[in-house]
Amino acid sequence: MPFFITDLTSALSFLTRLRMPDLLMAEMPAGARAAWAYPLAGAIATILPAIALAGFVWLGASPLLAALIAVLISIMICGGLHEDGLADAADGLFGGRDRETALAIMKDSHCGVFGVTAIVLSLLLRAAALAALVPHYGATAAALLFIAAAIAGRGSLVLQWTILPAARTDGAAATLGRPGVRTTASAEAIALFLCVALGIAANAFVQVVAALAFAGIASLLFSAFVRKRIAGHTGDTLGAAAQISEIVFLATLVIAA
Repeated sequence: MPFFITDLTSALSFLTRLRMPDLLMAEMPAGARAAWAYPLAGAIATILPAIALAGFVWLGASPLLAALIAVLISIMICGGLHEDGLADAADGLFGGRDRETALAIMKDSHCGVFGVTAIVLSLLLRAAALAALVPHYGATAAALLFIAAAIAGRGSLVLQWTILPAARTDGAAATLGRPGVRTTASAEAIALFLCVALGIAANAFVQVVAALAFAGIASLLFSAFVRKRIAGHTGDTLGAAAQISEIVFLATLVIAA
């Protein structure tokens, strides 16, 4: 089986709840090698939520209702993976007194006040931004931009995964390895190409370029904060990076409309 098929299958299997045929899976776990396919996996996982966003608007639902349904479908497809990471990262990074305490909190399955607040804000901000895109760009274009935001988020995840070392050796991210320069460059190139293509299709090229720039800056700032607090990434901070970049991407599109 060609590596690009097995890598994409591995990325979809890890990032979503979609069931992948065994014959498409690699004999050996792809791990970080499949990171180049994460933006593609994000795009595929957001197709159905994007269709739901446009479809419910066409059926007469308010943009906010359609956006909330689309975000909920996205969470169901991805199993709340990135939301869980955002919540744990918020609890640990803001609730821990020092590095060891922060890592211990992030490993705890319980959700604290910072985590709950982060999830609620993430849901509200994404839904509000998506709803605001509809009157500015139209339902179809908003659906395309929703996919672009998901792609940008996964690209930010791969970027932090590469530029920061693992904060602990027993975490999920550490067991997958660390993407190489070529893998990361491929992921970022794919994310850039797909986002620009979707921006052109949505007649929002300039806005998408601006959104990519600000999402990238937000990702780097968050990564710098993570490095200062815990000296490396965890699976939770990677999920948080994806969420933060997606929110900033969508917010920039609204502001720049």
